Amino acid sequence: MSKGTIGVTTENIFPVIKKFLYSDHEIFLRELVSNAVDATQKIKTLQSFGEFKGELGNLRVTVTIDKEAGTLTVSDRGIGMTAEDVDKYINQIAFSGAEEFLEKYKDTANSIIGHFGLGFYSAFMVSRKVEINSLSWKEGAEPVRWSCDGSPEYTMEKGDRSERGTDIILHIDEESKEFLEQARIDTLLKKYCRFLPVPVVSGFEQEWKDGKMTDTDRPKVINNTEPQWTKKPSELTDEDYRNFYRELYPGQDDPLFWIHLNVDYPFTLTGILFFPKIKNNIEVTKNRIQLYCNQVFVTDSVEGVVPEFMMLMQGVIDSPDIPLNVSRSYLQSDTAVKKISGYITKKVSQRLEEIFKKDRADYEAKWDDIKLFIEYGMLTDQKFADSAMKFVLLKDSEGKYFTPEEYKTLVEAAQTDKDGDTIYLYATDPTAQYSYIKTATDRGYSVLVMDGQLDSHFVGLLESKLEKTRFVRVDSDVIDNLIRRENKRDVDLTPLQRNILTTAFRSQVPEVEKADFLVSFEALGSSDSPIVITQNEYMRRMKDMAAMQPGMSFYADLPDSYNLVVNTEHPLVRKVRDAADEAIGAQVQPLADTVEKSNAEITALREANKDKQPDAETQQKISDLEKTVADARASEEKVISEYASGQALIKQLIDLALLGNGLLRGQALSDFISRSVSLL
Repeated sequence: MSKGTIGVTTENIFPVIKKFLYSDHEIFLRELVSNAVDATQKIKTLQSFGEFKGELGNLRVTVTIDKEAGTLTVSDRGIGMTAEDVDKYINQIAFSGAEEFLEKYKDTANSIIGHFGLGFYSAFMVSRKVEINSLSWKEGAEPVRWSCDGSPEYTMEKGDRSERGTDIILHIDEESKEFLEQARIDTLLKKYCRFLPVPVVSGFEQEWKDGKMTDTDRPKVINNTEPQWTKKPSELTDEDYRNFYRELYPGQDDPLFWIHLNVDYPFTLTGILFFPKIKNNIEVTKNRIQLYCNQVFVTDSVEGVVPEFMMLMQGVIDSPDIPLNVSRSYLQSDTAVKKISGYITKKVSQRLEEIFKKDRADYEAKWDDIKLFIEYGMLTDQKFADSAMKFVLLKDSEGKYFTPEEYKTLVEAAQTDKDGDTIYLYATDPTAQYSYIKTATDRGYSVLVMDGQLDSHFVGLLESKLEKTRFVRVDSDVIDNLIRRENKRDVDLTPLQRNILTTAFRSQVPEVEKADFLVSFEALGSSDSPIVITQNEYMRRMKDMAAMQPGMSFYADLPDSYNLVVNTEHPLVRKVRDAADEAIGAQVQPLADTVEKSNAEITALREANKDKQPDAETQQKISDLEKTVADARASEEKVISEYASGQALIKQLIDLALLGNGLLRGQALSDFISRSVSLL
């Protein structure tokens, strides 16, 4: 038997492993099983080259729990080790400048394991003592037993193993007794080792017997040694892909599409990514895509490996060029990782374009399910946005689909305004905005349906991609203003009539929570609606975007601003105008004259004193005139409002417009129904 000290230049390596790696202590099992698989793969390689001429036997890795002895053992029938191998690979930890290393990496647990060849030493995170019992494949080799209690001292002596391979025996410490439970080990093996290329066995298969699940004598194989991504696409059917998806994500609906990744230059990458059915909300969750390195599970936090928008996808990526066991920040700065991310984006774009061209009808049928993914990608990744313009679709109110280029060709002749801008009309709620859509389509215009969660942002992106193009919601103005072909027609109202109608209609708008209404007038034609309610496009977009992103609460807190557009050419509006002229015109005119005359005097006084401070007499005159104006306006308001309150037609016209926009509720709706019955 020999004794020695592990070759490090500090005695602090084990406390560092225990302390700084403890948050990831379960990772020890992955490291030990991975090492066992590596040893197994090496013996197969040696045989293939003719160096090993013996029988391979049953090649598998076995994880065994002995609760009574308090041990967890990882066994393999791989190449094994001689005493010289143990001294080289175990006793001499493979790094230089240990103290500098410890200082540099003491706070980044994931950077220590694996990256510096310390995978085996992760066993000390959960063990009070670790033993190695090994027999090398080399002819005439003697078995070796190595033991260490977590200090730099170790013992090494002749072992008693009679078969080629290695046992790693962990004497689990008191704080880690959970790793002596079969259920816990099974969970970890399924997490980290479910697709390793060598069978991993732990525990026994169970069956229902005597009213409970009971162990059989059949060893339980944890993993699938040949997952679908290791095969060629030509070897797989659509059902093979679906079955693999069900294996990865049991209980979920079948995927819409999938992409089989397979590249060997300038890096090695395989994998399968699936497009799941996504509900109409964004749930960017971790653990959708799993990252592997040579079939060893690395992480399900792949933010640095795939672009952000692909977090909506599911599946597996496997690449030996992604450094194993490194921190996420290292992943994000790694050159190979950046290349891989770019390749995946390109591959996804190519696959979507291929699907679109190959079977457009099927692509359109699935569009509503993948729309969120593609829009999210275009909004967050410029390169993807450029390529996606070939296969992103726009849906119109009739349910027809168009690429942006196709749609521009369709509408530019009819929907180009007098300034040369092509106007894309859209609706966010086809049911609520039905009357506006109908008005537009009756004029021969096309209306898009943009009812997705991201569409308020997406229309802005499309405007930046399409030259001389504006997106305008169909209810943001009257139709003739949305696509202005000529100058507006003059409104046939005198100043007095405009004044009376403005106050009359505004005073009878019922209170709508968090909403302001401005009255305006348009000559829309006798066959158009008497009143149209519109909402300013810019302010509405700001509020929509504020609802989805922090830092824009100012817009979110503002009330909704609506325009109550009165059609002065409608017979009912003319009826209201003429009746008001006759009833209160003579009473309001003197008040309006007083306002006009007083304002003119105020303007003249201020103009005369614009370069100097007005004297006290002038300031008093201005103050008296301002009071006269205020009193006259108040009298106007009172006269007109009292008159309008008794005019059922005014209220009915307003309520009909509010009802058409879903803005008539509560008491106002009840009053409208009662009034409608009375009018009938």
